[in-house]
Amino acid sequence: MEENQICITSVKNTALEVLGIAQNPENAPANKTVTALADETFNAEKADRVVIYNPDAVAWWIFEKYKDMFAPALEKSGAVMKMRSVMPSVTPVCFGSMYSGVMPEKHGIMKYEKPVLTVETLFDVMAREGKKAAIVSTTGDSISKIFLKRNIDYFIYPSVRLVNRRALRLIKEDRHDLIVIYNGNYDASMHATGPEGRLAIKSLGKNIKFYCKMADAVEKYMKNRNVVYGFCPDHGCHAIDSGRGSHGLDMEEDMNVVHLYSAKRG
Repeated sequence: MEENQICITSVKNTALEVLGIAQNPENAPANKTVTALADETFNAEKADRVVIYNPDAVAWWIFEKYKDMFAPALEKSGAVMKMRSVMPSVTPVCFGSMYSGVMPEKHGIMKYEKPVLTVETLFDVMAREGKKAAIVSTTGDSISKIFLKRNIDYFIYPSVRLVNRRALRLIKEDRHDLIVIYNGNYDASMHATGPEGRLAIKSLGKNIKFYCKMADAVEKYMKNRNVVYGFCPDHGCHAIDSGRGSHGLDMEEDMNVVHLYSAKRG
């Protein structure tokens, strides 16, 4: 891994800092690139809303190789970063770290399993501060399971299409201070056809298209709000035999992911 590369554990305190909520000093520090972007955009004011899109398994090497596909998303983004995942680089472990701000050995998910986390998460802090948070995810996926039993709103649907439709509706309604949206379609396609398989690349295109729709919805329906929004995958991926794809190893393809952020002033 590259020296001084920022870890996905920074997402929790980054969200709290831009919202002006006290951070847990025992968690990974906030991402200063994102907080500086917010400070500059908001003229040192704080964000009113944070919207985080979590497309599964979008690796940095995929971003670099298919950068032309990402062009519309890059136009919507003020910061582009190569981020480091955690080991083992599998979905529940990674999202456990992303939203708890700690490494797997501290939050307790050390393999591909989906228990409800008992450590403090971003969602717990939001509820404690009297803020409204929402998770929008697909049935049975990690984000729909490991963050249960919080005083937040859960919108769990059987398909990505329904998830994204509800997510855009929540942005339009503008009632939540934090919205977290999960799409697992690229990951599923990548496992089946390889990271660069036709179906996988089609799914990646859908993820990019949704991120752009999400950004447009934020601009249109949260126009009077200061908003930070991001494209934040959990881990990367690599090709294996038989034309399939995988992840979970301590290798650059699995550990390096692309995160995009933007800040919009109300």
